[in-house]
Amino acid sequence: MNLSRKHLLTGAVVALAVIVVLLKYGAYLLNPWTRDGQIRAEVVQITPRVSGPIVALPIVDNQFVKAGDLLFEIDPRTYKASLDQARAQYDMTGDNYQAQEKEIEGAEAQITASKAQIRQAESSIKQLDAQIVQDKAEFERQQDLLPKRATSQKSVDRARANYNVTLEQREGALAAVAQANASLAQAQAALARTRATLGSLGDANASLRQAKAAVDQAQLNLEFTQVKAPVDGYITNLNLRLGSQAVANQPALALVDISSYWVHGYFKETSIENIGHGDKAIVTLMSYPDDPISGHVDSIGWGIAQQDGSTGFELLPTISPTFEWIRLAQRVPVRIHLDEVPDNVALRVGTTASVLVNTGSAGDQ
Repeated sequence: MNLSRKHLLTGAVVALAVIVVLLKYGAYLLNPWTRDGQIRAEVVQITPRVSGPIVALPIVDNQFVKAGDLLFEIDPRTYKASLDQARAQYDMTGDNYQAQEKEIEGAEAQITASKAQIRQAESSIKQLDAQIVQDKAEFERQQDLLPKRATSQKSVDRARANYNVTLEQREGALAAVAQANASLAQAQAALARTRATLGSLGDANASLRQAKAAVDQAQLNLEFTQVKAPVDGYITNLNLRLGSQAVANQPALALVDISSYWVHGYFKETSIENIGHGDKAIVTLMSYPDDPISGHVDSIGWGIAQQDGSTGFELLPTISPTFEWIRLAQRVPVRIHLDEVPDNVALRVGTTASVLVNTGSAGDQ
């Protein structure tokens, strides 16, 4: 009797253990879990826009900085000189522009004066033509009266002189018209040349815009000598020293953006079928095992790198050996957004985490 009772008790314990294992396995299948997780964050590569020696370095490695804080300063003297030179060139360009504007005004005034001279000379020619007709008639009348002793030789000579003077005046008026036309053509040519050299007027002038752009670029380069933090974060792996040469467009240090932390959980491809966007997740850091962090699934990766077939030694493809009867499941990254991080937990990029996803919980409170 005692033996049967022991067998029943043992069988009950074994059955209970099997049930627990099955429940746990079912929970594992429904709520996938992985120990292959990693803390990630956006790492900003601080890259100077100009080159030069570092003359100020108010930060230290692993320091917290706020957006706008000075990280380091590049020697600004060269860029101040370039700015002064650009401003001087801008002033010279403005002076030249004003001088050319005055030349245009002078050429336009000369054109107006030449046109007035032409009108005046043409008016004089018309008056002289009428006077010539009158003086010629008077001269011919005096000649007809002389044989009849109705006039004197002196009157005839006076009429002849008046007639000749009027003819000479007309020739002078014609020469004045020709000279005024030549002056007009010369002034118009000078105006065209000056306008072509000057270009557009006002703010649209190419020379002024080019000089202004050079000033703006020099001003920007001077401002770029002060490299500031674009976001709140932590300085990481600082290797700069005072006097070090900063090179334009070459990363100088790394800044971890504290507002961008997330977790990558690498789940087996056989476990991601039921994981959906928004599913609740629990993240446990190896460095803080007693402080789980709540989160939710943000997205699931759509691809992983392929190792087999990549170029290896002597440009031959690299193939990893595998056992034919074992098929290893690949790991797919699942991005977990952290909802709220406890105050005592300090997240560090690259540290290890375990991730549990509660499938079908999207939208649950």
